Amino acid sequence: MTRKTADCRKYPSETNCTLTLTGEEDEVVRAASEHAASVHGHENTAELREQIKGMLDDADEKVSA
Repeated sequence: MTRKTADCRKYPSETNCTLTLTGEEDEVVRAASEHAASVHGHENTAELREQIKGMLDDADEKVSA
């Protein structure tokens, strides 16, 4: 499975957030939606999670185990 990344630096925010999340898609969507709600004041809805899912990038796979 391809790892995904959500990077707050790509989107303007009042807090100039620099958080980057990387992992399997479901993990990143869950964590990013919780972050969006708790830090950025969004409502954690199915619609938000779908929007986040559509904004994810493929992660750099240069990680050694």
